[in-house]
Amino acid sequence: MSIVHKATLTPTKQEIFGAWLAAQPWCEGDLNHTIGSYRFDDPAGRVGIECVLLEVGESVVHLPVSYREAPLDGAADFLMATTDHSALGKRYVYDACADPVAVRALLAAALTGATQEPMDIYDQGRLVERRDTVVTAAGTGSWEPDAVPHLDGVTIRSHGADPQLEAGGFAVVVKRVVDGTQADGAESIEVAWPGGAGSLVGVRHL
Repeated sequence: MSIVHKATLTPTKQEIFGAWLAAQPWCEGDLNHTIGSYRFDDPAGRVGIECVLLEVGESVVHLPVSYREAPLDGAADFLMATTDHSALGKRYVYDACADPVAVRALLAAALTGATQEPMDIYDQGRLVERRDTVVTAAGTGSWEPDAVPHLDGVTIRSHGADPQLEAGGFAVVVKRVVDGTQADGAESIEVAWPGGAGSLVGVRHL
């Protein structure tokens, strides 16, 4: 399950995402509001993985992010911000396209047909809410989980509206700007949200 702590963040996610998107040449318009998000788990329980759907100007933006307790080696250029989490302390917020833990979670979901994790809200170790999911996500593949390779790192071949990644012998394409086209791949993550649906992550063998 995806454990989310009842907490405040300073700065907030909205502030972090808005500032980061404003600096991206591929993004047009101001951040209006968050539509929702879907999550996959880090099996080690150390890295938070969230893919957020945002209304930005007249577009929908799909933004995979990761949350870490310490800096990710070699990924300084992909750090969105740091934030103070009232339950977990200082958190490092990354563009997940550069985070091998997050990329493996997306790769595994696409290949195995996994669905997004339930959104369980905890307060001081106690479950206080199971939140309804606004955004749903499911992979299309049928691999066994043990067949998904572990990743030593991620190579970013292009970085923009549709990042092209290489990891574990696979090419991974992430749709950031939702424009009606689909993420190219033999397997994918199919995402649905109020008013829309599409393949937002595509995976294929290299």
